[in-house]
Formats: sequence, structure tokens, C-alpha cells
Amino acid sequence: MSAIRFSSSLLLIGALSAAMPATAQPGWGRGGFGPYGGLGRGDWGGSRLSRAASSAADPREGKVDAAQFTADDAGNALGHGPVAVTIAQGSTTGAGDQPTYEAAVIDQLVKAGYDTIKPDPNGGQIAEIKIVRDVLVPQEQKRKPVSGEVTVGASNYGTFTGMAVAVDLSKPRKALVSTRLEARLLDRATGKPLWEGRAEIATREGDSHWSEQAIATRLAAALFDRFPSGPGEKVASR
Repeated sequence: MSAIRFSSSLLLIGALSAAMPATAQPGWGRGGFGPYGGLGRGDWGGSRLSRAASSAADPREGKVDAAQFTADDAGNALGHGPVAVTIAQGSTTGAGDQPTYEAAVIDQLVKAGYDTIKPDPNGGQIAEIKIVRDVLVPQEQKRKPVSGEVTVGASNYGTFTGMAVAVDLSKPRKALVSTRLEARLLDRATGKPLWEGRAEIATREGDSHWSEQAIATRLAAALFDRFPSGPGEKVASR
């Protein structure tokens, strides 16, 4: 028995099936395509149509991982007084996106009790923030919406054909991107770190539910959750 396999579309599969000589396909005139009058009985012919399942969602998508750490000697310096927010070197987002994250952090600092309107150039604290973006999973390649195969064979009873068609109408997934917001609070006079934290989220590029504003707001809220923690205490949330 010999077999020929190939991938094609439904039209091509139908054309090949129609090209088989009628004398080589027993069962014609018996009320079906098989020798016993039933479609696909006895492996004499038939077709199978399946819908390809779309890629499983990544479990990291939409979840936030955050952690904080307070310096042992921070005392009661956190959560009050003037503070100035600056963008640290090493940020990988576009300059147009940075003000969105800066505003989200300022909002959280105000809620914590800081004065962000009148920073003290000679005292108070500095909040350095950094935004880092990395591709976790690249964009999927474009898939063929219809694919399949045809098997043609021969036996003592004649020839047979078999068709299998897969239909995948799902769109390729966009890249899964990690956005990480890092921040640290420094004493302006001494440069001593008082507190630091980071929050990270994985989202799909182009997802309407995760605009730049939505990501910045979610990360800043997670970053300053339960701020300030006790001296030397590490707080993690997800």
C-alpha cells in the first residue's frame, strides 16, 4: 500500500478527490461512498474536519509581582515631607511614556503623605524611578487559516481516499511584554537610600485593556501597597 500526503486548502483537496476514477472507488451506486453504503466506513473513504485550538493563554499575562524593602535606619523619615520625582538612567520606555509613570508615582506619594508640589532643593527626599520593558514571548507567526492532508492508497478491494482538514481562524498572538517599574527614595542631603521597590506586569502588545495609563496606574499602586513597611521589612504582593 502506498500513500501520498500533502498540505493544502479545501478547494485543492476537493479537486483531487474528484479526479479519482469512478471504477477505482468501489461502493458507488450503493447509496454511499464506501463499499457498505456509508460515508467513510471501512477506511474506504471519508473526511475529517477539525478546528485547531488557539494557543493557551500565558499564566503570567495580566498579573503583577511587586516587592518593597525599607532600610533598617530609615526611622520615621518615610511618608511625609517634600519629595522630588526624577527619571533614573536606564529606562527603556520612550520619552513620551515616562510622564505617565511619573504622574502615577506622584499620585501614590501624595496619598502616602508627601508634598510633591513644593520640593525642597536643599533637603527632603528624592524619588528616583525607572521603567524597564522586555519582550518575554515574541509575536506569533501568521498561520494558515485552513490546512489539511489527503491520503490515497490501494488494496485488494480497490483504492481509497482519506481527507483531514484543520481550520484555525484565530489571530496570531501579539508579543507578551514585561513592564517593570522600579523606585527608590533617597535622602537628598546625604544620598542615603531609605526605601526601594519594584513592580512588574506582563501584558500583550496592543491589548486595549492595558493602555500605558492602565499599566502605570496598576504598577504604581502595587509598588506602594502598604507603604511604608517597617524597617528591614520586605513586602511582596501578586
